[in-house]
Amino acid sequence: MNSTIGDTDTQQEYTESEKKDIIRSRDATICVVGLGYVGLPLAVGFDQEGFDVVGFDIDDGKVETLQSGTDTTGDLGDKTITESEVAYTTDPAEIADADYVMITVPTPVDQNQQPNFDFVESAGRTIGEYMSPDTTVILESTVFPGATREVLIPALEAASRLTCGEDFYVGYSPERATPGDPKHGLRDVVKVVGGMNAEVRDDIADLYATVIDAGVHKAASMEVAEASKVVENIQRDLNIALMNELAMAFDNMDMDIDTRDVLEASGTKWNFHDYRPGLVGGHCIPVDPYFFIHRSKQAGYAPHLIEQSRTVNETMPAHIANMMIKELNRAGKTLRGSRVLILGLTYKPDVADIRTSKVDNIVRHLHEYDIETIGYDPHGDNDLMRDQLDTLIQEDDELSFEKFDGIILATPHHEFNDLDTTKMAAQMNENPVLIDVTGALNGDEVSNAGFSYRRV
Repeated sequence: MNSTIGDTDTQQEYTESEKKDIIRSRDATICVVGLGYVGLPLAVGFDQEGFDVVGFDIDDGKVETLQSGTDTTGDLGDKTITESEVAYTTDPAEIADADYVMITVPTPVDQNQQPNFDFVESAGRTIGEYMSPDTTVILESTVFPGATREVLIPALEAASRLTCGEDFYVGYSPERATPGDPKHGLRDVVKVVGGMNAEVRDDIADLYATVIDAGVHKAASMEVAEASKVVENIQRDLNIALMNELAMAFDNMDMDIDTRDVLEASGTKWNFHDYRPGLVGGHCIPVDPYFFIHRSKQAGYAPHLIEQSRTVNETMPAHIANMMIKELNRAGKTLRGSRVLILGLTYKPDVADIRTSKVDNIVRHLHEYDIETIGYDPHGDNDLMRDQLDTLIQEDDELSFEKFDGIILATPHHEFNDLDTTKMAAQMNENPVLIDVTGALNGDEVSNAGFSYRRV
């Protein structure tokens, strides 16, 4: 594969060894399509390594915010954006200057849990319309095995009227970022890389090696790389589902068996894996299994265990709501008109994203019993939370516990680490209830403060 690197007007071709030298000297131009939690750190990372980087997004407001030097993710910091030289744009014509185009657009599932690749196809058509010959296009969005060949390549070819493998090249490298986790950022996680052939894969691996400190894993094929992303999250979903099923089973046994006490005892064996029950939100674990389920069923095999794990984890919000309902009853409360404060509404601690939070399912279940809910989250946007979670939002600068009957600590942001449970109980109605979803609090201290305390 001979490729053109650098100024597209010169149309100069390079051998593979020369191309590696050009990557090492940072003369390639990279375009990142999609500037969200995945794309923005990727663009900034390559910029920091000395590459010319174009950041493309169709969202005018996001691009204007980035151009002003403001971090739209909250993970990088405004100073990092201000100091970077990424060319943020909504002009797709800028794609023509790129030697490598990396696609980091969303890949959601629809209301029937079927993969929705509209964003990938749209990005493919836009890139195809503007890309120059010899461009290498790399998909990072989560897809099922085979989607890069079946979805992206046809979109690129149709729009560009070029032939993949002759006029341009394609690879797949799944994003593995963990928003809100500074220990597992772009540079800290091994990058899995697959290509349409070994030559393309090796070229892409050389490129990513300039920005990934943890190393690059060369997958046997694009399909292997695609499968690896969904499988790593399927594994987590399965293990959490086991913990959640245990928690529900122990709760129904009515034998005062605390699931986390059981796990602590079981964990004394050297080969016991450390997973805990809880809500399964986010953009990966609750979504990726459906990509695999869809593709597997297309091939004629229904992966029942994976499907059942999804079912178990989707029942946890109702189980948590039922825990609150039972405790309110035991405390002699009238359910209708009881007031419950939900602390932490985002999908994980110390992030602002509520789009895939499971708290809304807790809220809906409590509302079925006419229980009033008020949410509080120091990270989430109040207007978005009010609209998407269907609950009242406490906006006071100082968190108030006045006149509440119960509290659900759903997402343990660091701001909740120093809660004074004695003062909390004193502000609340008699016989207050506290459900600690993740077991973040000291149960003895909470009970001694006057709460009826339960953890999942």
